[in-house]
Amino acid sequence: MNAWEELVARCARRRNEKIGPLSDEAYAELVLAVRQSPADFVDEPPEQALLVLARALDAYRASLSHDDALDDDAFEAERRRRLAALRAECERAAGVDAGCLDARLVALLASELDPDRLLDALLGLERSHPAPEPPAGDAWDDVLYRPHLRLRAAVARVCLDGARYRMAASAAASVEDATPDDPLGARHTHMLACARLEDEAALGALEARWSGRESAWSHLARVLLLYKLGRLTAARRALRGFDCLVTGGAYALLRPVFVEPFLPDRPEAPSCGFEEALMAVREAEPIIADVPEFVPWCQGHEWLVASARAFAERDGLDW
Repeated sequence: MNAWEELVARCARRRNEKIGPLSDEAYAELVLAVRQSPADFVDEPPEQALLVLARALDAYRASLSHDDALDDDAFEAERRRRLAALRAECERAAGVDAGCLDARLVALLASELDPDRLLDALLGLERSHPAPEPPAGDAWDDVLYRPHLRLRAAVARVCLDGARYRMAASAAASVEDATPDDPLGARHTHMLACARLEDEAALGALEARWSGRESAWSHLARVLLLYKLGRLTAARRALRGFDCLVTGGAYALLRPVFVEPFLPDRPEAPSCGFEEALMAVREAEPIIADVPEFVPWCQGHEWLVASARAFAERDGLDW
């Protein structure tokens, strides 16, 4: 979530409603002025709350860079501290504006509840903050509608994490349908759900829809699907593709590492890069755990192990 850009868009929109309507040129100048100093244009509770959240997310993300030198106990203590601080700021934002859906969403995600409890809480949040009728065209173009899309995408991810695969696919599809360019990456969740459901036709349709925009998720989903279908020769080819096309994919798969919770959505990362690989493997954990022979099968390919080891040595990672 780029909270600052959304704050700029919302402040400019509100100012235009007060003094406008402005011409396209004048509105562009207004946006530039707001971007230079967003806080100067915050004069209503919804934007005041978003300003609190934007600063809180900045502080949270900045604190992540302090972890490298910490031992395990200190790292866990620091995680608890920063998540508690983020939740407190989210509560403050919600106190400024009770309708700040993003603040309530981040607070729930930062609570790190188990998937069942978190899903119940997210669905409760959807009921208490029902989405209005989606705008015509691409719903993402309406900055005021984006919090509802983020909440639905979070529901899809939590469903996947809690092994509710059909529900995950349905929730993800609803986001894709509303946002044709899928800026929230709901298709990634959808692809993993299709792999677990062994729905080759649905995964193929998603791959065709997003042809040319492959990702660590799409490559991993194809490996998992073919393996679960028992088509091991094809699965092996897909695994080699995952290794060749996803930077550090072999290492991420064989040496999964901790990934911070998405607050409120996935951080931006280069397509098929190592950060994507780490996120994809993390999100696929429920599926991989449900197929305990999958990782040993992967480890049985010497070329995959050699690729993972070489990546670790090249990037100074543990092996």
